Amino acid sequence: MTASDQVAEASAQYLSETTGQVVPGGYKQTEVGAIPENWYCCNLGDALTLQRGFDLPQRLRNEGNVPIISSSGESGKHNKAMVGAPGIVTGRYGTIGEIFYIQEPFWPLNTTLYVSKFIQTSAEYAYYLLQTVDFDSHSGKSGVPGVNRNDVHQEKIAIPPIPEQTAIANALFDVDALIDELEKLIAKKQAIKTATMQQLLTGRTRLPQFALREGGTQKGYMQSELGEIPEDWGICELQDAVDFLDGLRKPVKSGDRAKISGIYPYYGASGIVDYVNDYIFDDDLILLGEDGENILSRNLPLAFRVSGKLWVNNHAHVMKPKSNFDIGYLTDFLEGLDYSLLNSGTAQPKLNKQACLKIKVVKPTKDEQTAIANILFDMDAEIQTLQKRLSKTRQIKQGMMQELLTGKIRLVKPAPKESANV
Repeated sequence: MTASDQVAEASAQYLSETTGQVVPGGYKQTEVGAIPENWYCCNLGDALTLQRGFDLPQRLRNEGNVPIISSSGESGKHNKAMVGAPGIVTGRYGTIGEIFYIQEPFWPLNTTLYVSKFIQTSAEYAYYLLQTVDFDSHSGKSGVPGVNRNDVHQEKIAIPPIPEQTAIANALFDVDALIDELEKLIAKKQAIKTATMQQLLTGRTRLPQFALREGGTQKGYMQSELGEIPEDWGICELQDAVDFLDGLRKPVKSGDRAKISGIYPYYGASGIVDYVNDYIFDDDLILLGEDGENILSRNLPLAFRVSGKLWVNNHAHVMKPKSNFDIGYLTDFLEGLDYSLLNSGTAQPKLNKQACLKIKVVKPTKDEQTAIANILFDMDAEIQTLQKRLSKTRQIKQGMMQELLTGKIRLVKPAPKESANV
């Protein structure tokens, strides 16, 4: 889909007049605020019909190509569809608030609501319209667990004519396509970085300047307790690579932190938790999460580098590398490890200090450590740039939705005064 070139923005007069509670020219006041004169306000149930999905126990599922849609998205395949394409699905139980646009026949599970009838909206416009509905506020509203479609049907919405719905959906689909491409590119770059880490941090791939002996022959490998490593590398325990500074950590309860709010980052197991008006450390350090589900799930970095004035609570080990270790290399090495076998927690995963002291570290020369760290740093910088671009694009999309779905910005020239015809 492509966005329409006929962009007619609401004038500055719109913003100034609506701020002063005066309806600007070309708009009318409704229950959802000022909307274009050729739009109309109605209940969501007058524009589309939400229907509960269908039960499909695991034992009744057959191999096929039809996507099964749950409250969190596609969750399997079946050989029979219950709803044709295009379709819109959202969660009734479980994950609530996510909206899925399905472009092929599908089976919506009974934990979902799907649009069974598009009365006065296109499927594409309905996809974005439903993203503006606060489904959480309707969960359990009628005394019944989950989202009741009858409650959601009472939500007040603004509906433009079909041509404008199409223009709005086209513009937002274009932004979604860009977001999708950025997500794929980031995933590809992260996979390349992971593969590069596995090669460089184990010595399976040597950087050219470190691959040859003085006589020009190729360096070989030797057996070690960690398997095969380069002949000129060594192995040591983590306690020989860093100084642990855990004794300097100091936890501060949330209520107490509110009293000392400031500019210095307050770190926990997975990163910055808060900002306070004092600091414990002023150094270049490595933090390693001590507890929490991230030890196993690894949804966030577990080992990460911090610099400057900062505070650390008792949920992260604090380490300062010794002089013969590059901090970037050691951070990457620790982040690349699997900590599941070191977990000593039961109800909650935990890495105790004694286990961490004994972690085996592969040790190239410091020059090679630095060279490896620089390559991985550059790859990280590229990924972070893409992630910032992705975040900005998502913000732009949210802004576009807020403006387009309320009529503050028009993608078609306003029609002459007449009733909406949708």
